[in-house]
Amino acid sequence: MNDRTSEHRPRFHLAIPVSDLQAARDFYGELLGCSEGRSSDTWVDFDLGGHQLVCHLVKQTHSSPPRSPVDGDPVPIPHFGLVLTLAEWKKLAGRLESAGVAFEITPHVRFRGQPGEQGTFFLFDPSGNALEFKGFADLDRLFAH
Repeated sequence: MNDRTSEHRPRFHLAIPVSDLQAARDFYGELLGCSEGRSSDTWVDFDLGGHQLVCHLVKQTHSSPPRSPVDGDPVPIPHFGLVLTLAEWKKLAGRLESAGVAFEITPHVRFRGQPGEQGTFFLFDPSGNALEFKGFADLDRLFAH
């Protein structure tokens, strides 16, 4: 499963709870630019960087998620997101900043000068799901020690 040299790479599937499908469409579709796939009255799926993200409508309330310290940041757990090139990451961060998005952890560089140096930022979707977006100058360094 970790053969990163094959032509075909498995696609990740993630199903998350949302309390409002229209708010999910606005956030994932309009704000993040994910194309919408299939849907019903109780779920909608999105193409999140080539991966299938399915938002399922549930009646819920989110409490504050637990945190784990990572390079000085209180990272919300659980979270998901995308690993981008540094240029893609900067473009997305700029677009979100221009849209007035409230970041949970503002865009910055983590692990500076270390093998895993990366740009990172966190935000919550309207239903309280935490997302992280990372940017690497060299994507081949994603798993570097």
